[in-house]
Amino acid sequence: MKKNTPNSAFSFSKIYCSLFGHDYLISKNVTHHIKEYTCSHCGEQATTNSRGRLEVMTPKLKEINNALASVHAKKLAKADPKTQFQAAS
Repeated sequence: MKKNTPNSAFSFSKIYCSLFGHDYLISKNVTHHIKEYTCSHCGEQATTNSRGRLEVMTPKLKEINNALASVHAKKLAKADPKTQFQAAS
């Protein structure tokens, strides 16, 4: 027998966001142009796409943003004159 339980996904914050819209706050700077956002009410995540518009975060976009963040961090570290690199002999 299957028990009927109320849907655990019900939330007043989701209703608020569906009526009034999300209140996104920056949660992570991936690069200078790409950022990750999180809604302060319901916790929904979003990111900027190639055209600069917000797009709902998917696992594939999260993976892409992580790769971009690591490449961007390496680029910044290479451009920093304080960083010491060992010269090849």
